[in-house]
Amino acid sequence: MSALIRTRFAPSPTGYLHVGGARTALFSWLYARRHGGEFLLRIEDTDLERSTPESVQAILDGMAWLDLYADAEPIFQTHRFERYNAVIDTLLAKGLAYRCSCSKERLETLREGQMQRKEKPKYDGRCRHQSVDANAPHVIRFRNPTEGAVVVDDQIRGKMIFANSELDDLIIRRSDGAPTYNLSVVVDDFDMGITDVIRGDDHISNTPRQINLLRAIGGTPLRYAHLPMILGDDGSRLSKRHGAVGVMQYAEDGYLPEALLNYLLRLGWSHGEQEIFSRQEMIALFDLNDVNRSPSSFNTEKLRWLNQHYLKEADLSRLATLLRPFLARHAITVTDDDHLQQVIAAQRERAQTLVELAEVCRFYYQEFADYDAAAAKKSLTPAALVPLQTVHQHLVALSEWQRASLHQTVSDTVAEWGVGFGKVAMPLRIAVTGGAPSPDLDLTLSLLGRERTLARLERAISYLGAL
Repeated sequence: MSALIRTRFAPSPTGYLHVGGARTALFSWLYARRHGGEFLLRIEDTDLERSTPESVQAILDGMAWLDLYADAEPIFQTHRFERYNAVIDTLLAKGLAYRCSCSKERLETLREGQMQRKEKPKYDGRCRHQSVDANAPHVIRFRNPTEGAVVVDDQIRGKMIFANSELDDLIIRRSDGAPTYNLSVVVDDFDMGITDVIRGDDHISNTPRQINLLRAIGGTPLRYAHLPMILGDDGSRLSKRHGAVGVMQYAEDGYLPEALLNYLLRLGWSHGEQEIFSRQEMIALFDLNDVNRSPSSFNTEKLRWLNQHYLKEADLSRLATLLRPFLARHAITVTDDDHLQQVIAAQRERAQTLVELAEVCRFYYQEFADYDAAAAKKSLTPAALVPLQTVHQHLVALSEWQRASLHQTVSDTVAEWGVGFGKVAMPLRIAVTGGAPSPDLDLTLSLLGRERTLARLERAISYLGAL
């Protein structure tokens, strides 16, 4: 590949950035990076009724969160209507397009008849050789070739052949004067110098039409790669009912962007048995030849596993910054960043998302309402009262609140009462955590601090005294 590779991601702003779109963007981005090319972003907002500024922002936010940066400012199709119409006028002047005045009723009747005869629905070309008044209601159709075939050497699916006789004369300008999707896409790809189009396989039927249009405006066919669809856990096409499918919803649910990227990469692509990929490895190893031809199934549990891996590996300072908004959902504000990092280091192996991490960190900063019922029934029994009173006395007298001295205090209490370690440690753990998942007891007490630990011990002693 000697020429500069240019790929593009071209979402329609009619909703959030879907994970399927995010995977397409990722593969396009990686392909460009792997070959030292450029990755461009195009917002296909010609559907004026459904496109919204909020959806545009959702796309930009999703791309920014995933750090899939483009090499130029986004292009908006609504800013290019003048260019599209100029191309359409040129096609009309060259006889490569024509006006069509067929009514919706006629077209619907035509379609119904073809369906009944088990024929492929297509326009019959009635207005191809008629003169239609430019001032009368009409659309503009592309005069598709009727002979020969379009051959697409797809980089994933291999060679595909489409007979031109099977392709109809598609509409390139609606009766309201708006250019259509296929026309604007072709003009944009031509003007942007796109070399490679990586997109979902739901666009396969558009490809031969777009190739013929591209040739008509003086372009040469691009390289295409059509990605198989993503299925939900139940085998049907991934949709809202399968849970969070919008990229920013995963951010809200406490996933790290690197985890979602790693998961999307493996959703239809593989490199041996390797599961974990750094961004540098993604760029170095990505090859369209390794993309599977069959659909991939989205597995939330696999994504959670990956996210837990990245939580364990993430920089503590970064995690502290990321975790604060999730703690704020519980009305927790942490001012001591160093302490928060220590808490995260102690707890992150017990969580798969930032939502869960915030939950298991809560007891360090916020009083719990009740003890876990099962844990209290097992450990906060009348027999635990005196050992807890004893360890409380020793902790009150402790001069240094350090892990070593805390561990020794608990050990001394165990020796004093001549019982198993668990007979003291377990009631103490439930007393100070409420039953929340926690690390080694001495580390837990150290991170809780003297004041909070003693207050919770006193609460447990009162609880036991009331039994």
